[in-house]
Amino acid sequence: MNDPYPPHPPLPAVLADVLSVRFGSRFSLSQAVRDQHGRDESVHPAAAPDAVLFAESTAEVAEAVRLCREHKVPVIPFGAGSAVEGHFLAIHGGLCIDLTRMNRVVAIHAEDLDATVQPGVTRKQLNAELHGTGLFFPIDPGADASLGGMAATRASGTNAVRYGTMRENVLGMTVVLANGRIIRTGGRAKKSSAGYDLTRLFIGSEGTLGIITELTVRLYPLPEAISSAVCAFPSVDAAVNTVIQTIQLGVPVARIELLDALTISAVNRYSKTHLHEAPTLFFEFHGSAASVEEQATLVQELAAGLGGMNFEWATRPEDRSRLWQARHDAYFACLQLKPGARAFPTDVCVPISRLAECIRATNDDIARASIPIALFGHVGDGNFHMVLLIDPANPLEVAEAEKINHAVVERALAMEGTCTGEHGIGIGKQKFLVAEHGEGAVDVMRALKHALDPDNLLNPGKILP
Repeated sequence: MNDPYPPHPPLPAVLADVLSVRFGSRFSLSQAVRDQHGRDESVHPAAAPDAVLFAESTAEVAEAVRLCREHKVPVIPFGAGSAVEGHFLAIHGGLCIDLTRMNRVVAIHAEDLDATVQPGVTRKQLNAELHGTGLFFPIDPGADASLGGMAATRASGTNAVRYGTMRENVLGMTVVLANGRIIRTGGRAKKSSAGYDLTRLFIGSEGTLGIITELTVRLYPLPEAISSAVCAFPSVDAAVNTVIQTIQLGVPVARIELLDALTISAVNRYSKTHLHEAPTLFFEFHGSAASVEEQATLVQELAAGLGGMNFEWATRPEDRSRLWQARHDAYFACLQLKPGARAFPTDVCVPISRLAECIRATNDDIARASIPIALFGHVGDGNFHMVLLIDPANPLEVAEAEKINHAVVERALAMEGTCTGEHGIGIGKQKFLVAEHGEGAVDVMRALKHALDPDNLLNPGKILP
């Protein structure tokens, strides 16, 4: 099979020798290690880097970047490896800097509700470290992603409807630039009017403008009371309209997740649950005991008015954990619907008032498809996902998936939405960037990239078409 990516020169032997002497066994040319760092959860063809370096400090990252710049070698940062749009595939070769060993929680400032962490710290690790403080970090994309990767892709997840995305929850960061220079953006103050907001520039930049080596994130008090519930509906329309009414009434729900009937069927088999196999909403309410009860009662009434049935509560921590683990396992559960298939995942986000219309039209696409397609998502903020199951070696299935993905994205853009609510651009959605932002805005992005990375060495080939 022909290489789908452009040919590139090999890693210079002199650079490999320098890195090997400097970093010893933490620098690897092993094919197995390279392959591990050259594939993600997407259907994009794998692209292994020429070498992998396991960095342990900001200084080491900066040193490696400077050496690569001298030899004009690309550098690709690597986190937990859970990306779905080809974000870290080494399509132009180069050195992959694995940041997973930079996994120290540097400081927890409980009184100020913030923590400073290295980029390899995962969300579960941070919350484990926060045990006993009465605080938690709420951004939950499902996968146990690294916080550096979450910032680089502007991740969000199930709690975004109440707590926002990484954009709202990173106060500052340390970044290594393409020339090896180390800068600090933002700080620990909750607001600032001092100069350009460089923190927001690097959030969502997918490693193309700099490598995040430390970040300070917001923390939140653990709610006094938490209650979760599931409710099945006669149709996706009824479920989505319940979401819209809930949001428009200003009910401060923490999470609202939609799973269609096919996804619920897959979840039941994979997670050994016994949910009614119909379009279903997962809810979670945070607050005082009284406010949680009030929120839940109101939402239950809204759901009942739209045909909601079997409203089931989970108030014990172990029951809530089981419920949300089943939701997080939906992606892997859907893979079992077509054994041997690969997932072609996509996501869009639209204004909440257009959500029902967008999903209704998307379901029409699904009904006409010859491949299994599951739909689920964080509908509380207008974001939903599709998992299209295909055989990557079957050109007809690949073409069908591409066609459906294109139709869904065009529909979302026509509704003043976005081509991706949280997956990011990577290499998979570059073709939609101009359609969403316009050529002028994309030219500004190119100018920023050229200013910070004139040799195009930081994760080249990503985001910008």
